[in-house]
Order: sequence, then C-alpha cells, then structure tokens
Amino acid sequence: MNRTRRHWLLIAGVAAAIGSGAALGQAAITRAIDATLPDARGVNLFNRPGTITLLSSNGKVIQKLGPATREKIKPGQMPQLVMQSFIAAEDRRFFEHDGVDLWGIGRAVVTNLKQGSVREGASTITQQLARTVFLSQDRTVTRKLKEAALAYKLERQLSKEQILEQYLNFVYLGSSAYGVSDAAWVYFSKQPEELTLPEAALIAGMPPAPSLYSPLVNPEIALQRRSIVISRMEQEGFITSGEAEAARNSPLALKPAIPKYYNSTAPYFTTWVAQQLPTLLTPEQLEVGGLKIRTSLNLDWQRKAQKVVREIAPNGTEGVIVSIAPGTGLVRVMVGGKNFYSSQFNRATQALRSPGSTFKLFPYSAAINAGVKAEDIFLDKPRCWNGYCPKNFGKKYFGNISLADALKNSLNTVAVQLQDKVGFDPIIAMANNLGIGNQRPLGRYYPMAIGAYEQTVLDMTAAYSAVTNRGVYVKPTAFEEIRGPGGDVLWSRRLDGDRGKRAMDSDVADTMNWMLQRVVSGGTGVAAKLDDRPVAGKTGTSEGGRDLWFIGSIPQLTTAVWFGHDNNAETKSNSGESAWAWKQFMNQIKSEFPAQKFPAKPNVVRPVLQRPGKKKASNPNQPNPGDGPLPDRDLFGEMDDPSNDNAATPKPAPTPRYVSPSGGPPVDEFFRPLPVQ
Repeated sequence: MNRTRRHWLLIAGVAAAIGSGAALGQAAITRAIDATLPDARGVNLFNRPGTITLLSSNGKVIQKLGPATREKIKPGQMPQLVMQSFIAAEDRRFFEHDGVDLWGIGRAVVTNLKQGSVREGASTITQQLARTVFLSQDRTVTRKLKEAALAYKLERQLSKEQILEQYLNFVYLGSSAYGVSDAAWVYFSKQPEELTLPEAALIAGMPPAPSLYSPLVNPEIALQRRSIVISRMEQEGFITSGEAEAARNSPLALKPAIPKYYNSTAPYFTTWVAQQLPTLLTPEQLEVGGLKIRTSLNLDWQRKAQKVVREIAPNGTEGVIVSIAPGTGLVRVMVGGKNFYSSQFNRATQALRSPGSTFKLFPYSAAINAGVKAEDIFLDKPRCWNGYCPKNFGKKYFGNISLADALKNSLNTVAVQLQDKVGFDPIIAMANNLGIGNQRPLGRYYPMAIGAYEQTVLDMTAAYSAVTNRGVYVKPTAFEEIRGPGGDVLWSRRLDGDRGKRAMDSDVADTMNWMLQRVVSGGTGVAAKLDDRPVAGKTGTSEGGRDLWFIGSIPQLTTAVWFGHDNNAETKSNSGESAWAWKQFMNQIKSEFPAQKFPAKPNVVRPVLQRPGKKKASNPNQPNPGDGPLPDRDLFGEMDDPSNDNAATPKPAPTPRYVSPSGGPPVDEFFRPLPVQ
C-alpha cells in the first residue's frame, strides 16, 4: 500500500512538474513572441498614413486631410444596435473566442466548399482591427500569422468592448467614410444613435468590399448585403422575425452628405498651410501622417471676414482680408476671395496687385529715418522728375504743407519729393527690411514712391504689422504647433519660429504710427475710424481705381482689405470702400481687445542725410531737357478720395513699352531705369 501510494505521488509530482514546465514554457514563448509585436494599446493612437488634422488657434477642427476618421464615437457611447449588426455580420462568436475563432474558420471552410466559392470569411473583428492598425493588406502567410499573434495580444491587453469600439471607429465603410460615425453621416446625414435597424444593417454589410457594397455606387448589391445581415441578426436573436421582415422591405432612404471636416471651413487659408508644410516637416513625416497642426487662424473672425467680403465688395469685385498679430506674425484671418469653390486662386498670397498709396509707408519711413521730421514743410505743386510728372487726386494742390499733412491727404507730389530727397536706395532698403522687394526686386524708378510695384496683400499686411510692432518685423506664419502621431512636438513657434528682426528704429515706427493715425482721424482713411480707440492706417488706390486698399491697425492687430477685379478692370469705386469694410469687420471683433493707445509721438532728432551731387529740382512748368513733352495725366497717380469726392477718373491712354536690354519682359515706359542723383 505504501509502495502504491509512493508510486502515485511520484507520477503526480512528475505530471505537475511537466505541467508547470509547459505552462512556464508557454508563458516564455508568449512573452518572446509578444516582444516582437507592437504594444496593442497603441491602437488608441492609430492614424492612417498621410492623415493631417488642421486645428484653429483655440483647437477647433478646420479640416481633416487624408484617409482619416473624421468623427469618432466616444468610449461607452457606441449604440447597441450598431454593435449587434456588426457582430452578426462579421464575427458571431466575438464574445466567445480569444482573438482567433477556430470554430469560425472551420465553418467558413465548410460553407465555402459547399458554395464552390469564397462566400464567408474567417477573420474575427479582433484580427481585422490588428490588420488595420498594425499590418498591411498583403495576402501572405507571414502576414496572417502576425495578424493572429496580434489578435491574441489585443485580447490580452484590451477588453472586448474596447476592441469593438476601436474597430467600429476605424473600419473603412466606402465613399470616404472611415468608421461608423462617418458612414452614418455620409449615407444618411445622421448621428450613429439615430440609425434605424435597416440603416445599421446596411452599413454593417460593407466591410468585406466597401467600394463595391456602397449604396451610393451599387444600391442593388447594397440591398442584398443588407438582407444577409438582417437574417444573421435574426439568427443570433438580436431582432425578432417581424422586425427582420419589416427591415428587409424598407427602402434605402439614402440622404448623402459630404464627410464632416472633409471640406475646409477656411479653404484659402488651409491651402496656404498645405503649401507651407513642406518647409517645416520632412517628406517622411508628411507621409507617415497622424499630424495635428494647431494653426494661427481664429475661425470665428475668419467667418466674419468672409461675410464682410461677400456682402460689401463693390461692383462685383473680388475681395481679400488678411489679419496679422504684430508681435508674433500669426495670421489670424486669411480670406482670399469670395468663393473658393468658384475660384481657388488665393488673392491674399498669389495675386500681385499695385498697392497704390499704401506703398508710401516706405518713402515716408525712409525719410523719417534720414532725419526728415513730420513737421517739415514741403511745397505741393505740379512738378516733374526726369519726365515723370505725378499728379494728386483731382489735381488738387495744397502749396506749403507739412509732411504729416501730406500723408494725411495722400499727396503724390510730396511722396516723390521724399524719394528725390533721400534717394532710391534708402527707400528700397527700408522696404526690404519690411519684407517687400526681396523676392521681386524693386528698381530705381520714380513711380515707385506711389505704388508702381505690385505686391501681395499678405506681404503688405506684414510690412504694416512691423510698423505697428514698433519696427520689429516678424515673418507671417500660419503655425502655432505641430504634433506627430504619438503626440510628440515636431515644431513649435515658440521654439522654432521666426524671432523677428529690427526693421526700423522704434522712434521712426512711432512717428509713422502717429502720422498714420491722423490719416484715419481726419484724412483719406476717415471711413475706418473706430469710436472707442485709435486706428493707424493708410488707403491706397491704383491707376484707374483698379485696386482699392486699406491697411489699418490697432496696437494688437493689423488688418488689410483689398477689392478689385481679377482681370484688372476698373472698379468704378474708391478706397473709402475698403476703409469702410475694414471698420465693419473690426467692429465685430474689437471687443476681444482692450482699448489701447499707440506710443506717443517721439521727438526724433537726427541729422538730415544729404545725397551727394544732388541736382536742382526740375522746373514745374518745363520738361527736363531731352525728356520730350510732359504727359497730360498721371499714369501711376494715387486715386484716393479724401473727402467723398466722386470726380470721374480720367481714362488711361495706351502706355508705351520699354524692353530691358537684359532681355526681360517689356515694362511701362515710365519704369525705365533712371540714374540716382
């Protein structure tokens, strides 16, 4: 008896040792395999390649680019009807298996052999999630083995509910719908909890071949798939036979909609963002995707600006509004036209337009920098410079006038006098410092002083923004922060952005801001005057009223408004329209800024720079020798309307052309290079 007992105890001990060893070995093998596989909990951070989410400055979604789930269902909020329909359609034993369903594989083999074709799949929902998140769609034995191993790992690390919810958020369901929420919206314009039984069954039938089974592509095939899913739901006891019969006989009742966030709520801005991204990120980062980009855009202001452009643009013109925060260069608003879907041409960044008298910022700033004072007196009367004879709007001349009043009334003759006084090079250098003329060089032409050189609205806004920022120029940017797939920061404005550069002395900038305030308080920009705070700004109108500008600032924001025709036709209006539109926009957002004053006008004391070898100014009544007869009009004259003077603008005559000796494109005769005196 003792011998028998010892015998059985020995057998039991050996069996226990073998079992423990097997268990330990299995655990070791499992750990070894798991070590080669990604962490299944990473499914929470999954993004398909190339996906980009663009956010406004306060985190609101502007657009989702690429194959992205545009709206996910939050944990614990997946409708039961939706879960039942997908379990019946895709994985009837979902709550019973451990990731791979061996019974399901056997059943599928038998069914497919009977049918003589592949009619039923064996991949579980867990396997499909593993394949979607971690693997490719290649049909290879290696991929299937990895898929099974990952499925087991998912089941160990996540609950069944978590797996099902993630799957239903990521599964592709045709017609650019990724996930149940997207599909409910794309096919029925509904939220997931609003789906009826036939609608949920139709969506659940699409995963095996979403492009083929989409009701927007093949409605009859979609109905057949819906019937199969309904029958399976009845078999599983999810619905009664009566509910199944009613669902089978219901019509499709589609109500298609564009996927949420598929179209941008600020398309001119987001296309500019897309153009700028390759300068900040590598091609590999863009390809991998999963990017969340917090942009500079204030989405509420953007909508208000868009409405102003659509409702106020005069005489069928196009319109632009750009707003920049002076201290950071952040572009808060970018409206590039009335309707992006009618014309994708971004007039804020791509259109080169004559800035008119807004360009006077540069000769005036250069003159102040050279020692000219705002109180200095100039003689405003008809004059010519080497055959170029600018005229004031309405041919009005003021005689002796201070520099500040000349800017207030936007006098062309004084602007050209300043250019003649300080020279071309200081003005060009000042413009370059303020971001103008670096990519498209400015030449030494007399009409330059009053806006002969075309610029973009964005560049001109940035230049005025620098003056508002007391002379510090910050390159305009659309980006606050860029985060990668794992939430890591790839780029930050605070760390990687432009730090700004000193473009002009602060006393020069403060003097300019003082003079620009007078333009708005009682000069050509009076239509932009705000009741509760000072505004510094400048109007501008190109020849024939083809371009209508106003660029104005409060201390915290610089905003430009432009109106004009794409074909460069005359607007039959004046820059007062732009100033008034600026006011309508600012009145809607100014409450978000505390009222502030600009710095007081400084007492600038510096020696006046004298240009060597300067010749005496031309006789106002006689042409310069050898220059031919005086023109009887101002080809590039300012057309600002300082006091609602609606005098007709003279029709421009054909302009002679001049071909550069270097072989460049023809330019206007009056753009011919002139020597600096």
